[in-house]
Amino acid sequence: MERTRRLRTSNYMRDMVRENHVRIDELIYPIFVTEGENIKHPVESMPGIYQYSLDRLSEEINRIKEAGIKAILIFGIPDHKDEVGSGAYAEDGIVPKAIRQIKKEYEELLIIADVCLCEYTSHGHCGLVKDGVILNDETLPLLAKASVSYAKAGADIIAPSDMMDLRVKAIREALDEAGFVYTPIMSYSAKFASGYYGPFRDAAHSAPGFGDRKTYQMDPANGQEALREIGEDIEEGADLIIAKPALAYMDIMKEASMKYNIPIVAYNVSGEYAMVKAAAANGWIDEKKIVMENMVGLKRAGAKMIITYHALDVAKWLKEEER
Repeated sequence: MERTRRLRTSNYMRDMVRENHVRIDELIYPIFVTEGENIKHPVESMPGIYQYSLDRLSEEINRIKEAGIKAILIFGIPDHKDEVGSGAYAEDGIVPKAIRQIKKEYEELLIIADVCLCEYTSHGHCGLVKDGVILNDETLPLLAKASVSYAKAGADIIAPSDMMDLRVKAIREALDEAGFVYTPIMSYSAKFASGYYGPFRDAAHSAPGFGDRKTYQMDPANGQEALREIGEDIEEGADLIIAKPALAYMDIMKEASMKYNIPIVAYNVSGEYAMVKAAAANGWIDEKKIVMENMVGLKRAGAKMIITYHALDVAKWLKEEER
């Protein structure tokens, strides 16, 4: 076929042969819920993103309903932190309370509960700490306890993001024992120690109080190690896999989608979102074109679903194209 341009001659022709599509059903929107009252606090480094208290959470849920978004990823911001992150697994914690409230308002919405200790620990790390060392095995029972707490509240999917070894196995066993055999685990398997997380740490108040997370999050230079992490999580019982960040790690998604028969989820993270927003605000780029190009790029790389702070805008743009 010498003249491939024949298949690009019109909008209809291009639509007909298009290989990848972005659908509203594939979008997952992250939300931040905080303790307190009458709070709708803008995240300065993430224009358009807010922290909501429970009494104002309906405002965000209504926006999600109107957009036609079918799934959210929920993060909690507690009013108390301690060394063991007790707010992460308390049954009356901010996330279980939010899940119960959302299920009353929007029963069909699929709720994915992020499981980690970092928002809840006074030191800001994702696991327990002793003498400056992040403890792996001692953290696992707390992650399992949090997972069961969220499932009891009504979470549809459990998403461990801590990057402790063997946490998927511990969570799967705890969920099964508690009767949640059919609650899937969406594991942050390929989660890298990235510079793209800065704005999220503003939103979730989760920056580490000392050091960094390089002893448990992955080295950005290591692709084969990421595939090994993914394989281990699948063996332990993961039902879906997250690659995080997204744009700089499309090769990981592509290789994982070709090697493993499991849904791959791209997390288009806060730094990626903030860069687009900043450039668009300065008039340097066309925001819609750039965002949609990023979305279809992630689908081309093998992602079946996309977690993105752009979700509400993407849903609006997709609806506009249908008209």
